[in-house]
Amino acid sequence: MIEIIKAVIYGIVEGITEWLPISSTGHLILLESIMPFQTAAEGGNVSEEFFGMFDVVIQLGAILAVVVLFWGRIWPFALTRAEREKEGGTGIMSYFKRDIWILWFKILISCVPAAVIGILFDDVFDELFYNPTSVAIALIVFGVAFIVIENWNRGRRPRIRRLSQITYQTALLIGVFQLLAAVFPGTSRSGATIVGALLIGVSRTVAAEYTFFLAIPVMFGASLLKIVKFGFEFTSLELTLLITGTVVSFIVSLFVLRFLMGYIKKHNFKVFGWYRIVLGIVVLVYFGLAA
Repeated sequence: MIEIIKAVIYGIVEGITEWLPISSTGHLILLESIMPFQTAAEGGNVSEEFFGMFDVVIQLGAILAVVVLFWGRIWPFALTRAEREKEGGTGIMSYFKRDIWILWFKILISCVPAAVIGILFDDVFDELFYNPTSVAIALIVFGVAFIVIENWNRGRRPRIRRLSQITYQTALLIGVFQLLAAVFPGTSRSGATIVGALLIGVSRTVAAEYTFFLAIPVMFGASLLKIVKFGFEFTSLELTLLITGTVVSFIVSLFVLRFLMGYIKKHNFKVFGWYRIVLGIVVLVYFGLAA
């Protein structure tokens, strides 16, 4: 029961931090050091490699929250007669929502840099950078970046104020920024893509929405990769913990996504920048003292 309670807490933290640009990885690493799962070596029923897979796969709950909340804007098929008439096509083409298909092509282009590098060097990056010091530095650096970019953007009118205005070139540039999160844990996938989007003239609202949609293939792919590497042989406890964390992550994400979309319509991202800086310092101090 204690392990299940831990999974619930992990799911809550994942659901909150996955969408806010404050790094779910940074929070989960800190949380793991405070309340880790009990491994088999410690008399538990969880393998040593389980957490490395668990903290990625519970993101599937967060993905499902995006799908549920934005279904009408991401489903590319027109099924009802009204939808087909709106598309204006004839025959089989009337079943395809052209604008949404174009959006998905752009999202896939954004996925290319991180997908290629992630598949080739995932283990290398985990070994080099998946540690408290690297995470803390990434938290602080991108926290400063948020504050600097928001100050720079003050009074500027974004040139991209609708998803349809994102070009294929812009999509690729956003994908390059997302690559930073794939390389450096603690950067925050949403944080990296939002910072990049703001830099190239995308409005906060569009940057956030595009980041949410971009998360669907990216996080699904990352989760699948971790499961394949871990293997499909789970103990009953491991499977229970995984399902619990995923379901809780989904429920919490539903509320966080609604909050964030309402928040950024009236506020900037500077508060998240300051939070990242403080958290980065806390991580450095905590693990420095522990050492």
